Amino acid sequence: MACVTYEKKGRIAYITLNRPEAMNAIDVDTWRELASVWEDFRDDSEVWTAIVTGAGDKAFSAGADLKELDTILAGAEEKERSLIMRIITYAPTRNLGVWKPIIAAINGLAMGGGLELALACDLRIAAEHTMLGLPEVRVGVIPTMGGTQRLPRLIPFSIALRMLLTGELVTAKEAQRIGLVDEVVPQAELMSAAESLANKINKNGPLAVRAAKEAAYRGICLPLEEGVHLESLIMSRIFFSRDTQEGIRAFLERRAPVFKAE
Repeated sequence: MACVTYEKKGRIAYITLNRPEAMNAIDVDTWRELASVWEDFRDDSEVWTAIVTGAGDKAFSAGADLKELDTILAGAEEKERSLIMRIITYAPTRNLGVWKPIIAAINGLAMGGGLELALACDLRIAAEHTMLGLPEVRVGVIPTMGGTQRLPRLIPFSIALRMLLTGELVTAKEAQRIGLVDEVVPQAELMSAAESLANKINKNGPLAVRAAKEAAYRGICLPLEEGVHLESLIMSRIFFSRDTQEGIRAFLERRAPVFKAE
């Protein structure tokens, strides 16, 4: 059975962690499959947004598969450890330059690598029973899929630091309050809420949406003057596109635009 299922319906790609018997824990095979799926989504011109979720209703992902890690630490030779680390560091949480929007539909527990996967997405919607955290320090390691870097950029630094140093989990309601998730809904409404958001995004010019995402991510750590310059450079890439012409013409003609990502 595949560790990750991957479906495409219309303009939306659905990426599902598929190890419900293990709380969708992420092992090496899962990381490998996720990286492949991430690349396919990036390169497929027919899909414009993605929704990432976990199978079942108990967990988005409980994080790294500790049973596998225990085996690796106990018995793997140096060559095998090196290969495993290369696979993990190539995981999608390391950012493969995907400028299409990705929505995390967090359907339960999101810990460690599971939360880091959600942090690698752009928008996060959580079911009411969700708990989130980065408890790696409890087992003597730290987050290595971007958690120590993305979390402090997303929520107040002191709150991020408390989560990182204590390993404490937060509820969905608290996660929304601190800005870790954007929306909290009942479990039964989670996927429809994610699809509604994806469809709302997909009504816009796809090239413009990707340009806005790229400008925001690349510019956030730049001084304002450099960020504004970057914004202009990115805009110049799409200004004479067919989509821009279509969007302006549709507005003037009082009709819905027909975008084609061209």
